[in-house]
Amino acid sequence: MLAGRYKGIIVIAVLLGAGLAWGFWPRPVLVETDEVARRPLQVTVEEEGRTRVKERYALHAPVAGYLRRVELEVGDPVTAGQPLAVIDPLPSAMLDPRTRAEAEARAAAARSGLVRAEKMLRQAESEAELAADEFARRAELLARQLVPRAEYDQAQSRKRAMEAAAQAAASAVDVARHELEAAEATLRYAGAAASGAEAGPIEVVSPVDGRLLKRMQESAAVVASGQPLLEVGDPQALEVEVEVLSRDAVRIEPGGRVLFERWGGEQALEGRVRTVEPTGFTKVSALGVEEQRVLVIADFAAPAELWRRLGDGYRVEARFITWEREDALTVPAGALFRRGDDWAAFVVRDGRARLVNVRTGQGSGLLTEVLDGLEAGERVVVHPGDELEDGMRVERYGADAG
Repeated sequence: MLAGRYKGIIVIAVLLGAGLAWGFWPRPVLVETDEVARRPLQVTVEEEGRTRVKERYALHAPVAGYLRRVELEVGDPVTAGQPLAVIDPLPSAMLDPRTRAEAEARAAAARSGLVRAEKMLRQAESEAELAADEFARRAELLARQLVPRAEYDQAQSRKRAMEAAAQAAASAVDVARHELEAAEATLRYAGAAASGAEAGPIEVVSPVDGRLLKRMQESAAVVASGQPLLEVGDPQALEVEVEVLSRDAVRIEPGGRVLFERWGGEQALEGRVRTVEPTGFTKVSALGVEEQRVLVIADFAAPAELWRRLGDGYRVEARFITWEREDALTVPAGALFRRGDDWAAFVVRDGRARLVNVRTGQGSGLLTEVLDGLEAGERVVVHPGDELEDGMRVERYGADAG
């Protein structure tokens, strides 16, 4: 009976020891993991932007007078040469010799400006033809794989830029012609006043085809010479201006891709960077921080029917693609951490966390390119805790455990 009692004590002691051993035995660390895989990777700069009409024209009163009520509404279509506003002359005093001389000088300057604008138009048309020829040659060489794609894209970008410059030069000729007409109208009005004849009404006409964008003066009123009256332009010829931090602007190049998102349509719109302005400006953010920003101007590359509902001053979100690769070996950025001057990660191998050094490349914020140290298909610990060390047993938890 005594032997049986000792046997029971021994069994209890063994069970107690086993329980203590099991309780203090190191358990695997629960971790979340993700896969090292080849994925498309893009490095982008994202900012809000707004659309604007490429060429907008502010129409001013050529002379002081009585403006008749403007019947046109904002958004109404206009054609080049169409009268938009009518100014009746005021019964004012005749021009004195000095004022007449100034008016004649303005008319002479307007004539010179018209001649200069016509010469600039010829130069722009010549440069556009040269750019088109250069683009055609690059397209032919690219088809024969004799030039890199980058040269073809640069030639295409220059062709579009030169075509836009030629259009702008043509519009400048129209504007200079109408400025000359306005200056000569002042002299005609002054001549009529001097001779005692009744001066006729002055019409303010549209310099281009487009739509009425803004109406600064609607009701009939007396207006001063040079007072702004209307703005016209073509809302189908849109561009996008984006204010970008100067440190990001240095990574954006003319001709680069840009995607316009969350503009109201179902899909992102493709675009191309036309200009990164060389001059920055200071802007105070919503948090009261002074920032140096740069204007980046981009054009739509998507078909016009996709964005025809956009107008002047509409908000878009621009995502500039500064680097991209379709099959980059990537790892979640949360799996990497600093180890001295190098990057490191924990790889799960045979149920244990193994510390490895990783050489990285480009990064998008969520994903980082792997140049060396990891292989496709391996699983790495995401957001490893301070308690995790090399060689520790780990166990994946949650949905990741499957």
